[in-house]
Amino acid sequence: MAARIGGVRLVHDGWARYLVAEVMQEDGTRITREMEDHGRAVAVLPYDPERRVATLVSQFRAPVLYSGGPPSHIEVPAGLLDEGDSADEARREAMEETGLRLSQLDFVASTWSMPGISTERMDLFLAAYGEADRTGTGGGLAAEGEAVAVHEIPLPELAAMGRRGAITDMKSLTLLFALQLQRPDLFAESR
Repeated sequence: MAARIGGVRLVHDGWARYLVAEVMQEDGTRITREMEDHGRAVAVLPYDPERRVATLVSQFRAPVLYSGGPPSHIEVPAGLLDEGDSADEARREAMEETGLRLSQLDFVASTWSMPGISTERMDLFLAAYGEADRTGTGGGLAAEGEAVAVHEIPLPELAAMGRRGAITDMKSLTLLFALQLQRPDLFAESR
């Protein structure tokens, strides 16, 4: 018999939903598992191939601070997928957080963020931009309590940050590595 969920009860319904699932394992054993029901999400690494820079953000992250990390860290623009197309949502998040108008997005992967606890599945994108695509200041949505700092980082420096462990966000590392695989020429120290 295949594993199945026998029942689910809601224990909290706020920005995220927390559930307790009764699971019947393949061997018939019953177990209980807690889940965070987060839904779909998107993330994008905007990069300028002409100037060889990428635009990332930093903002306060309570779970990171609670776990002993810094109150904010460098990461790619990201957000929850409300409804519709994930590429359109990635464009909207990039505009809100960085002020960049992105057109062409290159799909990298659809990944489970934390499959042991969360239902979140994240679509990851790379997006080239040029100086003319900076149409706003970014900074996030004040109505959602966002105070986003925008960082334009030279790609060789970003790669060095990844190597020395200065990028601690998994989606950001995944997209950095994807860009390095697809466009190694952008990371050379000098052209």
